[in-house]
Amino acid sequence: MSGLRERKKQRTYRVISDAAIALFLEKGFDEVSVAEVAAAAEISKPTLFRYFPAKEDLALHRFADHEDEAARVVTAGRADGLAPLDALQRHFLAGLDRREPVTGLNDHAGVLAFHRLLYGTPSLVARLHAYVRRSEEALTAALGGPDPLAARLAAGQIVTVQRILAEENWRRIAAGASAEDVLPEAVAAARQAFEQVRTGLGGTF
Repeated sequence: MSGLRERKKQRTYRVISDAAIALFLEKGFDEVSVAEVAAAAEISKPTLFRYFPAKEDLALHRFADHEDEAARVVTAGRADGLAPLDALQRHFLAGLDRREPVTGLNDHAGVLAFHRLLYGTPSLVARLHAYVRRSEEALTAALGGPDPLAARLAAGQIVTVQRILAEENWRRIAAGASAEDVLPEAVAAARQAFEQVRTGLGGTF
């Protein structure tokens, strides 16, 4: 029963967020009120705020599943005998191959529109930093080790590298390149970036 309740809760999150994003894309983030989103999702404002404490979270819900993704990749990689950086690099490259939106390498019109909304709205960019911080915290815990500061510094570097790679892929596609055209250089850039982190960390992770 608890599993069913959780699935229903997650569906409600998606329904509300999808309704909000549709309105944001149509009118612009700053032009849409929370009351409009609640009406579109057929819920009350108090109910909406129980799911999303801030208006920005309505748009950034799509990132929620990725907050602890790096941490999960590290944990799963250890079970396969992979070092954390090796597991993360393999996962990022696989994401590029699948054209996952979180890698920035996706030229679907809806994905491009969402990224333009995100990066073109200062309040959303600012709110995104909170998601990035929680991702770093989760990855720090997953890396572990005897030196907490070393793990935190490593997590910060890794999350930053993945973010910059994704933003660079998105910028090239937003400028008119196709995902297929960008793929070879995106793969090369990812390999180079992870190798730089690996060298800088001296094999610790």
